[in-house]
Amino acid sequence: MSRRILILTHTGSQDALAAAQETCLQLRAGGLVPVMRRPELEQIRRSYGELAVPTEILDEDVNLAGVDLGMVRGGDGTILRAAELDRGSDVPLLGVNLGHVGFLAESERADLAQTVHWVVGREYSVEERMTIDVQVWQDKQKIAHTWALNEATVEKSDRQRMLEVVLEVDALPISSFGCDGVVMATPTGSTAYAFSAGGPVVWPEVQALLMVPISAHTLFAKPLVVAPTSVMALEILNRTDANGVLWCDGRRSLDLPPGSRVEVTKSEQPVRLARTRRTPFAERLVRKFELPTTGWRGPVRESEVQVPAVPVPQVHTVEPHHIQPREEGRL
Repeated sequence: MSRRILILTHTGSQDALAAAQETCLQLRAGGLVPVMRRPELEQIRRSYGELAVPTEILDEDVNLAGVDLGMVRGGDGTILRAAELDRGSDVPLLGVNLGHVGFLAESERADLAQTVHWVVGREYSVEERMTIDVQVWQDKQKIAHTWALNEATVEKSDRQRMLEVVLEVDALPISSFGCDGVVMATPTGSTAYAFSAGGPVVWPEVQALLMVPISAHTLFAKPLVVAPTSVMALEILNRTDANGVLWCDGRRSLDLPPGSRVEVTKSEQPVRLARTRRTPFAERLVRKFELPTTGWRGPVRESEVQVPAVPVPQVHTVEPHHIQPREEGRL
């Protein structure tokens, strides 16, 4: 039975549509069956005409359980959209960056043919990325339950007013202040909105949760890194005269009136990402953000250690002076 590869693409980009066509041809040439969603397939047909190779349609010819891998064409936003579709399945996602930074993507547009070659040969590994569960409470009633791969962000809805909030970790208050918002992120999201708000970069292997205030009007509003077992919470104080809005991965939103409470915990359901090369995260960080590394000499190896030309001086041990015990009755 032929393996099926789901192709997800950014339909607003002509380059992404062209890349999807190329991918379909290359997958068929490698003996694999390309699968697409009908809206994306119709967009390609409107732009370029009928595809040159037969393509199955998701949820019509095959469901997600019958797909081996998802190949995503676009930037990080397209990968986040694909994660919504993929959530709850075991299908890993492999991103080909057609956007700007593309931190979640595994390869670039120029590597498309090589990437397909790796997919055909199953030359990839799969890693799991932490996601978060997000619950919203109002008047002691849970009014929403959603999730995020990058972050859940509470922001002010009126740019002329501050949002009055109090932060909480593990059922204990941390601080209250006025701000533009607060980002509650995963390690994956530490290079996204949380990074722009001044939060730390956290390696994906680290199990942790982040809480990063945005433009807080207080002396203490430092980013917090807490245990993955912790419960982070934010309450919009009743004294605030502005509503907030919850955004999850910048895609799903919910209005938050004063008195609302948002709780964030680690989800039991990760997102699976396919990796074609074991590039260290530090190398990806430098490449994606174009960080300067001029002057770096690297660690010293044992084989490179030079023996000193002058002998090492000997250390002489000095015997302690013998102290006579004081005789009984004498001062």
